[in-house]
Amino acid sequence: MVTTLVPKNENVVELVSKAQALLSLAKSPNTIRAYKSDWQNFQGWCGDHGLDSLPASAETICLFLTANVERLKPASLQRHLASIGQAHQAAGHDSPSAHILVRNLMAGIRRQRGVAQQGKSPILIDDLRSMILALPASSAGVRDKAILLLGFASACRRGEIVALDMEDVSIEKEGLIINIRKSKTDQEGSGMKKAIPFGNNGATCPVLAFRAWVEESGIVEGPVFRGIDKHGSISSKRLSDHAVALILKKLAKSIGIDPTRISGHSLRAGMVTMAAKNGASETSIMKQTGHRSNTMVQRYIRESRIFQDCPAGKIGL
Repeated sequence: MVTTLVPKNENVVELVSKAQALLSLAKSPNTIRAYKSDWQNFQGWCGDHGLDSLPASAETICLFLTANVERLKPASLQRHLASIGQAHQAAGHDSPSAHILVRNLMAGIRRQRGVAQQGKSPILIDDLRSMILALPASSAGVRDKAILLLGFASACRRGEIVALDMEDVSIEKEGLIINIRKSKTDQEGSGMKKAIPFGNNGATCPVLAFRAWVEESGIVEGPVFRGIDKHGSISSKRLSDHAVALILKKLAKSIGIDPTRISGHSLRAGMVTMAAKNGASETSIMKQTGHRSNTMVQRYIRESRIFQDCPAGKIGL
C-alpha cells in the first residue's frame, strides 16, 4: 500500500512519478507483497459478510480477527492488523487497528493461543557433513556444496546468499571477504563485510568450495549462484532465495531429517548455535550475523549450553 500522489499540473507529472517510485522503496518487496495479500484477504472477508473494508470499524476488525483466530497464528493476525492499518492510512483514514477494542482483543488472543513461535531446526556441523556426502557428483552438487558451506560460515540469510555477485567476493590469503550490500536489517544498503576463513578440513572448507564452484561454472561476473537445468546447463539468472530453502529441505530429507523442520534460516541458526557451543563470544557472533539486538543470539547461546548450565546435573543423581 503506497500513498498516491496526485499532480496539480502537468509540469510536475515527472516529479510525481519519481516520488511515487521512491515511496515504493520505503518497504521491502516481500513486505509489500505480504501487505497486499493480507489486505486482499481482509477485503474478501468483508465482502463475503456485507461489511465495509474501507473505512472499517473497530468492530469489523474484531470480527475478522475472531473469525480467523483458529486459522492464523497470533503473529499472522498482528501482521494483518498492520496491513489493514497501512491501507487505511494510505487512503487518508485513521487506522482502526489501533482502537482499544482491537488491542484488547489481540491481548486476549495472545493469552489464549500463546505467542511462542515454532522455530525451525538449525543445521549443525554433523548434519552439514552428512548433507555434503549426499550431494551428487554434478555441477548442481558443486554449487550446492558452496551454498551450504558459504551460507553456514557467513551466517547469511538465504536472500543475502543468492544476492551475492562475483564483484562482492574478494579472495585473500586468509580466505574470502564477502560484501553484503543489503540485508533485512539494512534496507538502505549501508553494506557489511564478512570474513570467511579457510576451514581446517578440506571437505568442509567454504573457501575451497567457493573456488570449486567458480572453476566448475566459469562465472567471472554477475550472480555467484545461478539456476542449473536438468541437462546441467548453468543459467545466467540468479538463483532464488526460495530455491535455497528447497535445496536444504531436499538434502535434509536425504539424510533422515524431517524437511518440515528445515528452512532457509537453518544454516544461519546452525552457525550461531555451533559458534556459541564452542565458546565464541556474543559480540563476535553478532559481528558475523549482523544481528542488531542480542535477544536472538542469547536464545541460541542458551539452547546450545542447555546441558552445561543445567543444575540437575550438579545434584548428585
